[in-house]
Amino acid sequence: MHGFRRDLGLLRDRRFALLLTARTVSVLGTSFAPVALAFGVLGLPGATAATLSAVLTAEALPMVAFMLVGGVLADRLPRHRVMTAGETLNAAAYAALSAMLLTGWTPLPALVAASALSGVASAVLFPALTGIVPDVVPSERLQTANALLGLGTNVSRVAGLVLSGAAVVLLGGGVALAVSGAMFACAGCLILLLRLTPAERRAAQSHSVLADLRTGWREFVSRQWLWVVVAQFSILVMALQAAHGVLGPLVAKESLGGAAAWSAVLAGEAVGMIAGVVVTLRLRPRRPILVATLLTLPTALPSLLLGAAAPLWSVVLGAVVMGVSFDIFGVLWNTTMQREVPPEALSRVSSYDALGSLMLGPIGLMVAGPLAVVTGPRPALTACGVIIVLVSLATLAAPGVRNLRVPEEAVDAAPSNV
Repeated sequence: MHGFRRDLGLLRDRRFALLLTARTVSVLGTSFAPVALAFGVLGLPGATAATLSAVLTAEALPMVAFMLVGGVLADRLPRHRVMTAGETLNAAAYAALSAMLLTGWTPLPALVAASALSGVASAVLFPALTGIVPDVVPSERLQTANALLGLGTNVSRVAGLVLSGAAVVLLGGGVALAVSGAMFACAGCLILLLRLTPAERRAAQSHSVLADLRTGWREFVSRQWLWVVVAQFSILVMALQAAHGVLGPLVAKESLGGAAAWSAVLAGEAVGMIAGVVVTLRLRPRRPILVATLLTLPTALPSLLLGAAAPLWSVVLGAVVMGVSFDIFGVLWNTTMQREVPPEALSRVSSYDALGSLMLGPIGLMVAGPLAVVTGPRPALTACGVIIVLVSLATLAAPGVRNLRVPEEAVDAAPSNV
């Protein structure tokens, strides 16, 4: 009990509370997007799985293309200002998508352009978010901070997915996307209030952007555990993008009950991520990357269950297990990066992490629609699950993944060690 009170005491820190609130609001907005966008696009006259693939790919490609630029910006400029810019871009993108769906003017190039703007926003936001946590909290509280951020965002994800399903059914995708845009704008205002002190901001660099990128690359490739797991995730994310972005919604529409059923699956994952927070507040594994990699194996469950035509309740349960696994992985991964990578290069290394992890995601989205036409969505989902299992097992062969240990002095409030 004392440990939990100590963990929750971090909420009394003004800057951390602002960061937590902003991320919670932003993720609430993001949670409206998958259901609203997927079923909003699929509900358009003449829309097919290929149409949805095109819109989602348009978001994924700029996110990958601009990720390294986002990392340089977040290491050069005050990270709270970079995050504010990202939230503002997201607000504009979703306002545009909402306006198109509400007015009925939905030419594919316009949908693609608005979706691409959201991808740029994500590329700006992600590296700054990873780097800003050590700017706000002391090093001995990093895992606690990451866990509490996960708790807030996962609660938002559950609420957002439940509410978005209802909004799509009752009011349509355009209204849900409008709510998303308003929440991104609110999150941007909250982040702007952080006002990090000059000593905590990344000083402007005197060398070139290319030199910044080379320095970040050296930090990235010098750590085997880092680049091996990123290589794993490049394939894992490709499979998950295909399964969750296109194939899952198709199966839900055809045989599980539509938007409400898919919302239940996504909400199950979010509930699992909330449960995972409780574990990460107490768990302090001595070999965090080994534990994190083992936990990627259960993430194949929803794809395998959907592929096997399992009942909806079992798919939701599989999504809960997936959520628990992903949350523990995320907290252990972010905390290890924040401890092992120098602060002045953290956002650039984070951008290489994100770029490597996401770079094959657009391929998954592009091939999912045509593959569903050729094989049917269920066999394609089974293939996605098998790919996830095989690549996760292969990652465990790397000594750096198995052997990285947390220094004794870095273990804070550690009631459980693995």
